[in-house]
Amino acid sequence: MVGRLFRRSIGIFFMGGFVTALVGLLVPRLTLIDRLDYTRGALVQFAFHSSYLVFALPITALLVRTGYMRAIAAGLGVMTIACLGLCIAATIGSFPLLLLALLGLSTGITFLQIAANVVQPLVAADGRGAARLTLLQGFNSVGTVLAPLIGASFLLQANPLGRWSMGLPFLACAVALAMLGLVFWRARGLLAAHPAPRRLPLADFGRVLRERRLAWGGLAMFGYVGAEVTIGSLLANYLARPDILGTDPATAGRLVSLYWGGAMLGRFAGAVGLARIAPARLLAIMASGAVLLVAGAMHTHGVAGAAALIAVGLCNAIMYPTVFALALPEDRGLAPYASMMLCMAVVGGAAVPLATGALADRVGLAAALVLPLLCYLGIAAFAGLVALPAAKR
Repeated sequence: MVGRLFRRSIGIFFMGGFVTALVGLLVPRLTLIDRLDYTRGALVQFAFHSSYLVFALPITALLVRTGYMRAIAAGLGVMTIACLGLCIAATIGSFPLLLLALLGLSTGITFLQIAANVVQPLVAADGRGAARLTLLQGFNSVGTVLAPLIGASFLLQANPLGRWSMGLPFLACAVALAMLGLVFWRARGLLAAHPAPRRLPLADFGRVLRERRLAWGGLAMFGYVGAEVTIGSLLANYLARPDILGTDPATAGRLVSLYWGGAMLGRFAGAVGLARIAPARLLAIMASGAVLLVAGAMHTHGVAGAAALIAVGLCNAIMYPTVFALALPEDRGLAPYASMMLCMAVVGGAAVPLATGALADRVGLAAALVLPLLCYLGIAAFAGLVALPAAKR
């Protein structure tokens, strides 16, 4: 059963990464080609990530009524409809419809974040839940690498089809997501031996709120997603600057795949490394490395600055699954609540890019990278806290 679930999960993690990175290309499209400022461009990520906070609670309530597999199938269905909306919005050039479709897309992903991430540690009787989740995140990264390579040709350069070309990647995603949703719906009874709790007592919610590790883990998740999304969204703008690489938008967009590629390689390596190194220790090392690299990108130019910011992707590699696994309470009966709260923390992907964009409009893009740097400092602090003996936390 664990193996069957893992094989099916590869598809949803891959597509989650693909559509997320594809959405990230909309920011350089709006700022470099359509000439919006950084703040308005960052509204793309604000719309895409805000639903994690807004809809996490009702989605969790639905999950306990339907079960994990049905919730995943429902999320894939919502994502299918949203991708069709993005196809229409991109084709007709409607910014409000684009934002609305992005909100719908992230609502579907919220289903997957709450259900798909928690089932791997939940069903892992061998204690390898974090390593297995990290490996799945590696397939997520394969999607994030391929999306800029494919999507840049449609979103960031002149195309004979004009605006029609912008909608084609999202149309293809809609077809793939619909097929994947059918696969999970047909396997909806797979986790009968590990059902979701049939109710969520308020007393349990109070217990979750008192979990200090979960609270700090939520802050770390907020910072991680905020920093990763901010850098991934603004990297093409950074690389296109005359004092960095001075490339055209399409080339800069394709180079973003190197950032996500670092995360991909790191996640596959991390799945092995987490079996040998304590997760909290490895998280501290990666977060500290990210701090140094972002600082380097802020104060250097040319290829050195580009390489430093791209290399942050490698440091990001194990952060999401490791923070998620470390933050879960020992009582697995609280897993849906904990997963919901960690999913709500993904709203950092809405807040940090918007704040960074607003700061970049005032002080410049390089200086604005101080906000992602502070996020990585927070992650390092969480890793240090978890590494302490329980009595000293």
